[in-house]
Amino acid sequence: MAVNIYDDVNRLEATLRQTTEFQEVKYAIEAVKADNTALELFKSFRKIQMTLQEKQMQGVEIVQEELEYAQKTAQLAQQNPKIMAMLEAEMKLSGLIEEINRVLMKPVQSLYESIS
Repeated sequence: MAVNIYDDVNRLEATLRQTTEFQEVKYAIEAVKADNTALELFKSFRKIQMTLQEKQMQGVEIVQEELEYAQKTAQLAQQNPKIMAMLEAEMKLSGLIEEINRVLMKPVQSLYESIS
């Protein structure tokens, strides 16, 4: 019996889009995009995050000024209610995705637990 797991995964993806958690992220992003100040602040925050992450992965030293700029940008972003609402909604969605991942990994986990 051949199983096409991708059909199930695609259904799961469609269901995920219908969850409250996903919808909250969607609406929060729309609110940020509708506010030019919040949007530009978030873009700046995201850009510095990505730059520092790339440097870390490449083993490039991050200078103090970059860290200070990142901290200031993060503080400004955290003071913006629309950005904070988006980040909080994203955290809730991440929690749901983590739970889904735990459920998906149960069969593999039980295989390894059978060794002991």
